[in-house]
Amino acid sequence: MKKTIVLTGGSKGMGKSTLLKFAENNFDILTCSRKKTDLRLIGDEIREFYPNINFNSIDSDLSDKTGCDKFIDFVNSNTDKVDVLVNNVGTFIPGELMNEDEDALEFMINTNLYSNYRVTRGLSKIFISQKYGHIFNICSIASKVAYENGGSYCISKFAIYGFSQCLREEFKKFNVKVTAVLPGATRTGSWDGTSLPDERFINVDDISNSIYAAYDTSPGATVEEIVIRPQLGDI
Repeated sequence: MKKTIVLTGGSKGMGKSTLLKFAENNFDILTCSRKKTDLRLIGDEIREFYPNINFNSIDSDLSDKTGCDKFIDFVNSNTDKVDVLVNNVGTFIPGELMNEDEDALEFMINTNLYSNYRVTRGLSKIFISQKYGHIFNICSIASKVAYENGGSYCISKFAIYGFSQCLREEFKKFNVKVTAVLPGATRTGSWDGTSLPDERFINVDDISNSIYAAYDTSPGATVEEIVIRPQLGDI
């Protein structure tokens, strides 16, 4: 029987790379993004190279509860089992705590924490019932190391890292693994226009390969954290 991955924010960057990696390993896919056109492109690519994969997607903005509920209903209406959940949705707005827009913290907590919290809660009955599965939360090196101009982004990423630790403790008894993924600067669209060479960044495929390797461990083992940083240091 084929396995199923649910991944939020799957149209670009780390999300897209992760979907392609799991499609390569014969996983059916349920994903979302805010833009239908982006979802159509990744869907077409997966169907071309992996025609046996069932790819289902929906446009949804997970920065608010209505969008989360929309995606949860979509997943529950399309599958009764989830082998892997990757909470990938997130955003970054630079700024200092005392100078950033006063709405910055609320927006990034909603996007970087509440979205992942709500989706996990909405699908938790599946994991508890089937008594297996693996949840990956895409955190950041900023979940452990605050940096200048990180502001509310760092706060939100510290929060999802704490969420991962709590979730791991609660889900142990259900045989569900939880892994926090903490990448440093990764070459995604958010770095477009930089003068730094690509070699200065982590490649998105390094993240997706590491996620799959952590998933592909024996039942008795859990990779609790994946920390990947640029070889020459953080940017």
